[in-house]
Amino acid sequence: MRKMSTRIVLFQQNAAHSLGVIHTDLKTADILNEKGPITAGELAKLTGLTTGTVTALIDRLEQAGFVRREKDPHDGRRVIIVPVKEKQKTIKALYKPLGTMTREVCEAYTPEQLDLINTFLSRMVGVFEQANSTVSGPKPDDRCCKNGRSERHEYE
Repeated sequence: MRKMSTRIVLFQQNAAHSLGVIHTDLKTADILNEKGPITAGELAKLTGLTTGTVTALIDRLEQAGFVRREKDPHDGRRVIIVPVKEKQKTIKALYKPLGTMTREVCEAYTPEQLDLINTFLSRMVGVFEQANSTVSGPKPDDRCCKNGRSERHEYE
């Protein structure tokens, strides 16, 4: 699992770089595509990032064309972050070869085996969601992510 996790992170970093964004930005765009339009506060809760960091992240995503800010139709004081569907097509195209290779691997398994694998992976998603809530320590803030570049932290 650790080996696969590392390879996934490396793939995500390379994919993000090819789109001109950083890893966190790409994964946040993916979260927005999955969840749909949400507020910056909701995004901060989902990612575990501070609200200041999320604001800078949204600025970068908006500048790169991945999201747009819209007024909440139910509460004009709130702003909703909306994924740009056209940009999502660019991301999907980037992942298409990975999808093809994954399907080829899956063809070696029976439907019952795939059900078992899917159940395991779904449960592992829950494990990681729970584990994320147990991680403590300093959270990144605007000082660490200027212009999309990580800078050294006192806790590194």
